[in-house]
Amino acid sequence: MPVMFGILIAVGYLGSPIMLIWGWARWANQARLRTVPSILSLTGFTLATASALLAVSSIAYALVIHGFRYYDPQLLRIFRWGILLSLSGIVFGIGGVWRPSSLRWHAPVSGACMLAFWIMAAAGE
Repeated sequence: MPVMFGILIAVGYLGSPIMLIWGWARWANQARLRTVPSILSLTGFTLATASALLAVSSIAYALVIHGFRYYDPQLLRIFRWGILLSLSGIVFGIGGVWRPSSLRWHAPVSGACMLAFWIMAAAGE
């Protein structure tokens, strides 16, 4: 079981920022396709990014403004939204895997990395 948590920590805390930065840099430097799969990939990647922004903003809120109690209802809503955003990113990302695009694999992998982050955050609660 500790090995599983180690893998989730590595994927969630190291893999997600790497994939998000790499994906946005790749999207900015390559030609943008206007096909349905490329739009699905971009949508999935945007949802994974929104999940990451929710994570960063909730950590900043907890550190600067006020901390969360154990099983705080607001914190549980944040977990729920983060998990839903990352799962939506995975679903849309898988929809865009079928045709080549700049975010073809970045979208589902980023969503999966963010899902690992939210699982670890909820398990730490």
